[in-house]
Parts: sequence; C-alpha cells; structure tokens
Amino acid sequence: MKYVVISDLHLGKGKFLQNGQFNILEDFFEDDRIYEFCDYFSSEKYFLEPVCLVLNGDILNLIQIDTKGVFTHIVTEEMTVDQIDTVAVGHPRFFKGLKKFLKAPNKEIVFVIGNHDSGMAFEGAQKRFSEIVDGDVHFCHTFKRHGVHIEHGHRFEAINTVPMSHFFLRGPQGKQILNFPWGSLFCINVLPKLKKERPYIDKVRPMTSYIKWCLFHDTAFFWKIVATCVNYVLMTYGDYYTKQNKNFKTSLKILKQITIYPRYEKMARRILKRDSSIHTVIMGHTHLQEWRRFPEGKYYFNTGTWNTIPSIDAGMHQDTKHLTYCAIDVHVESNTLVYASVNEWKGEWKPFVEDIGTN
Repeated sequence: MKYVVISDLHLGKGKFLQNGQFNILEDFFEDDRIYEFCDYFSSEKYFLEPVCLVLNGDILNLIQIDTKGVFTHIVTEEMTVDQIDTVAVGHPRFFKGLKKFLKAPNKEIVFVIGNHDSGMAFEGAQKRFSEIVDGDVHFCHTFKRHGVHIEHGHRFEAINTVPMSHFFLRGPQGKQILNFPWGSLFCINVLPKLKKERPYIDKVRPMTSYIKWCLFHDTAFFWKIVATCVNYVLMTYGDYYTKQNKNFKTSLKILKQITIYPRYEKMARRILKRDSSIHTVIMGHTHLQEWRRFPEGKYYFNTGTWNTIPSIDAGMHQDTKHLTYCAIDVHVESNTLVYASVNEWKGEWKPFVEDIGTN
C-alpha cells in the first residue's frame, strides 16, 4: 500500500480575478504539475496499485477568499460552499487531476483539515468538494492507518488552533459559524491589507525574523504592521465572535511561540511515544521540508509546500520553490514500514528526485 502526502498548496481564487487583475492573494501556480502528479500515481505501473493520496491541510486557502468583496470572520457553511466553488473555477486543472486520480482502480483521497481550510469541517463543504472531484473523499483532522500518523500540525500552536469542543460557534440568526483562532483572524482581517504592499509577507519563513528585518531595512512598513495590528486589536476587543479564545493562558502561549518556534520534531516524538503502533509521523504547516530518524527506527517527515518561499532577505526578491511530497510504502497485514522518502516532483519527463529515503 502506498501513501502519497502533500500539504500547504493554499489554492485561492486563481491567478487572475474576474476583472483580469492579478490576484495578490493567490499562492498556488502549479496546476499543471499537480495534474501530472495525480496522473502519474493513477496510471501505468500505479494504475492497479492501491494508492492513497493524502491532502494534509491548507490545500485550500479559504480564509483569504472574500465573500462578495468582503473579508469576514463570520463564516457559515453556505459561505464555505461558495468559496469552494470559487476555488474550483480558479483552479480547474487541479480538480481535474483529483477527479482523474479517483477514476483509477484502488485509489482514495484523504483530506486532512488544516487551519487555512478549517471550513472543510462543514458537512456541506465536504459534500461539495466530493461532488466536484466526482468521488468519495474522506475528511478528518487526524489520519491514522497502517502505523502512519498524519496531521497538519497547526494544533501545536496556540495562535492557530482552538479546542475541538469549540470548533464551531452559534452565530447571527442562530447559524453555525467557524470559531477562528487568532492566527486565522489575522489572516482574514489584517493580512489582505498588508499584502497589498508586500505580497510575500505571509510566505517568508521564519516570520519573526522577517519582522526584525523590517525594523532595520523596511522601517516604514514595520511601523505600518504595528499600527495595523494594534488598530485591529482595539477595534475587535469587544467583538463577541473574536474574544472567545481571549484569555491570559492562551495569550502567554501565543507570545512564547512567537519568539520560540515550536519544534515539530519534538511533537512527533511525543506522538510516537504515546502510541507504540505508530512508526511514521507526517506533518505540514511549517512550509519547511524536514525529516528525522529516531533511534527506534521510527520517522518524522514534514512535506513542506509547493508554494514559493522568499528568503529572509525579502527585499532582494530571492526565493525557493520545491514541489515536495512524502511517499510511504507499508505492509498492510503487519502494519510495518517498507520504505519512506521525501521526494521533489519534477514533472512527466522526470517524475521525481528522491531527497530522503529510509533503508
């Protein structure tokens, strides 16, 4: 059984808006590559082979898609369905690739919900996505099977998660709405304003280093960031739908994690220790490809992103892009790992380059 895992594509409304203007909020421009990717793992030698494609969170950038020209944190099921339709119009090749993949025998798609596509937790959104790809898609927050543990990873950051018991709120007119964490609220209400001047601002890793860089090299914009954030906090301080997660303990966690980036290797080790049946942990979210082998012969992989990542010297417009994914082969009867690797997709002419592999 083969598992192929990708994450953090961040599909938006498409490269161009309806008026022909370039969409500065769009991050994904590899539709043809993703179609080739889906075709490769569902044809020729893989046509009859059982393959599970795992979309490990932040596949859709729903929190940066406006509703009738307005960005809002009051998001209902109906609004999320409309957002999915908008993404499908902007990225027809992507959805055609998923549809083709599911048409082959012994193929399945698992959609692990991330912080940028938390709206996929709505049943209506899941139904609509499955309709577009013309097949059954399994949706979850954490996927475990055959000794493989897959999750997006945002739950380890207080700024990007809320308790599962409070994932939804009762909104206006009694409708169910999403309960967004502070990180998502920032992306919805603040980030679009800043991206108008610095389109790459949300892509630079690590963000804290970029903010420090701005202080010395882009000072005027640094103070605009500060002013915009302070103004947003003051305006929304008493908002019922944004203060649900505002408490002293959460604030301390956020401040700590802003200065000390969570070590996902450490989180993976905890998962492996907690469940002895797990041999491989796969996460995304950080946009940074990495891997670790633990003494017990167990592994942690991070799939990175297919989006461009600017360097910390963003003013020089340097960037990198690696279409990375994780490929896992497991023995289904014994739940043991046969082979695992982090690969970089190169296209039809040369399917992939293997960066990391297990023995």
